[in-house]
Formats: sequence, C-alpha cells, structure tokens
Amino acid sequence: MDNITKYYVDPVNGKSLTESAIVAMLEKLDPHSTYIPAEELNEARSTINGSFIGVGIRFQIMKDTLNVVSTTPGGPSERIGILPGDKIVNVDGNTIAGIGLKNADVRSKLMGELGSKVKLEIKRKNVKDNLVFTIVRDKIPIYSVDAHYMIDKETGYIRLNAFSGTTIEEVQTALRELKEKGMKNLIFDLQGNGGGLLDAAHNLADEFLSGDKLIVYSEGRAQPRSNRKAGKKGLFEDGKLILLTDEYSASASEILSGSIQDWDRGLIVGRRTFGKGLVQRPIPLIDGSEIRLTIARYYTPTGRFIQKPYDDPEMYKKDITQRFLNGEFIHADSIHMPDSLKFKTLKTKRTVYAGGGIMPDFFVPLDTTENSTYFSKLFQGGHVNSFSYKYINENRESLKQKYPTFEAFNTNFKCDEAFMNTFFDY
Repeated sequence: MDNITKYYVDPVNGKSLTESAIVAMLEKLDPHSTYIPAEELNEARSTINGSFIGVGIRFQIMKDTLNVVSTTPGGPSERIGILPGDKIVNVDGNTIAGIGLKNADVRSKLMGELGSKVKLEIKRKNVKDNLVFTIVRDKIPIYSVDAHYMIDKETGYIRLNAFSGTTIEEVQTALRELKEKGMKNLIFDLQGNGGGLLDAAHNLADEFLSGDKLIVYSEGRAQPRSNRKAGKKGLFEDGKLILLTDEYSASASEILSGSIQDWDRGLIVGRRTFGKGLVQRPIPLIDGSEIRLTIARYYTPTGRFIQKPYDDPEMYKKDITQRFLNGEFIHADSIHMPDSLKFKTLKTKRTVYAGGGIMPDFFVPLDTTENSTYFSKLFQGGHVNSFSYKYINENRESLKQKYPTFEAFNTNFKCDEAFMNTFFDY
C-alpha cells in the first residue's frame, strides 16, 4: 500500500483501497466472513447487543418526509413529549426532508454518544407553529421478542426476531407470563429470524431441553471441538412444542431448531431453513473496524452439518430465488436428499436431513397471495404502510378507546368491506 500511495500515477484513497482489498480477500473464503467499517460498527452491533444509543423513536420516510411511527416506552423522546404522528423537519439546524432522504442518513443523525444532545424541530397536526425539542440521547432497547400472547386457553405463542444479548431474559419473561395464563402448549415462531448470538441459541434451547442433553457442538481447523449442553431446569421442558420456520430462519434459529428436532422435543413446521452452519469470531482492527471471520462449523446433536454448499458465490447469493423457482416453497416433494445426508433422531429414530438447512417435520407452502404482482406492488410502493400510518393518525383516539390492549385489538379488529374500500380509495 505504501508503494501504491507513493508511486501510482494518480492520487489514491488509501482507506478505500484497503477496505476493498479486505472485502475481496474475505469473499474468497466463504459467504459469511465479512468486513465492517468503523463507521458502521455501532449499528451492526446494536441488534446483537440488544440496544443502541439514540433518541428512541421508530420512524418511516413517506413522501420525502420523516414521520414518527412510535416512541420507545420510557425513552428520551417519549419523556420529552414527542408523539406518534409527529413529522421531523429539522435536526440540529439542518433540514431533514426532501427527495433522496435515506434511512441510513436519518439513523446517523439521530444516533450518537450516550448523554449527547440533539435538537429536533417537529411539525404536529393541528398545531400552528413548529415545536422544538432538545433530546438527550440514551440507551434504547431493541427487543428480540416481537409478540407473545395466548392463542387459546392452553396454547401460547412467541415470535422471536433475533438472538441477542437480551433474548433469554425476554423469552423467560414471556414464558412466565404465558404459563401464568394457563399455557400448556407453545408455538415458537422463528420465521424470518436470521440468527445472532450462539450463546442466546444455547440458553434458549436450555429452556426446552431437560437434563444435560447436547444442544450443539462446533469444531474448526484451529478450534477444538466445543460441546454446549443443557444444564439447568428450563421453564418449558414438558409441554407440547412447535417451532415455525421458513427459508429466512438461519444460523442461531437453526441451532435451536436442530436441537429440538434431534431430541424429538418438538416438531418443526413450515419450510426448509436457510442453511448457515458456520461460526464467526469478531476480530477488531486498529482503525476501529472489524472482521468477522469464520473459525468453525457447528453441528446438531446427531452430528448434522446444515451449511448449504458455497463453492459458487453467485449461486449462493441466488439460492433463495432458485429454491422458489424450483417450486420448493409450494410443493413438499420438490426436495430430494441423498441417503448420505440422512440421520436418525435420538429418541424415536425418525429420519432427518443434513446439508442445506433444517427440513421441517410438517411442510407449509408459501402463501402465494402475498407474492402476486399486485400485492408486491402495493408493498414495494409503500402504499400499505402509508395508508396504515394515515389511518391511525386520523383515528388514533377512537382506536385507543375501542382497542385499549393488544389482546382486544387481536381478538376484535376486523378488515370489513368498508375498511377495505377506504384503502382502495386511498
């Protein structure tokens, strides 16, 4: 690099060139060894850590305007008086509306150091003049449990979006609340869950598996075999258990699913998972950036390695699309595994498979109504989100009175003909 900087015919950006070289080098290894620039590292760590430093709002950009969708309960924005439906028009004296406004740009302006201040100018419905708030940035939780509730008198439901540093505490809280409501059966939703921390997957499996059962083991060229086992009395070791998976359930989701399936503890329902069986270790670099280097492979209790092949990087990137085109998401009999990938579960000796994700015990096809051209255009154009936002803002008080709790909304809200006509008119 010194010679290039010194002798190349034109001036060069040494930082950009070095980063490009690191990325190209890692791409030659495997699809999951990655480089994260210093300026992106805090955001990349936030989901894994279960928190970030910011102002505590969920926002959405609609018609080139930054809209507050919700505020974090107890967070700095809620405490100071910012409301859902507010429009942020200025941040620290700089206009934040206009063509080309990106989510990443907004996050970079709202996130910062703990205790630092940011000034927001707000336009509020039915208020003539704009409001100005000075907010002190604080630690904002990122919840990995999206929802938990009772489906019927005996069946609970938990949806998990990631495996983070706070996942086990969140799930334990959800399990206790559901058990207090009479839960005997549990549906645990991992659809779309791309994974996260190995520790979180291990600890979560320990809530469902009894004794000292093996949960997962990992091994690499310079990494001796490491066994992770159950070791405590879990909160849900006995009831009926179903895990929901799809093609985007990956990594830690597959560790949990594989351990439950191998021990015949529960059933996997849905579609074949992503197929990521590689373990990364974060390696910090001197400029504050980080390499996440693959150091080991992980295996389910029966010894299954579920990483899909990655000899062809381009085909790897297109794998999900190709699976869809092959009919895998629609037809249960579209996948044919060789005998060499067959394994037997540890209790009932059922056949399970390795080599490219966790195969479900019961197949559920993709809901094709969500993949029609019309439906896709509605979502990709932002029409559903913008209508929902507009409808809630115009009916916020009446909705809160009619549905004071999530349970009330979940049980009683109906998309009747009048509601749909309002959407079509929009």
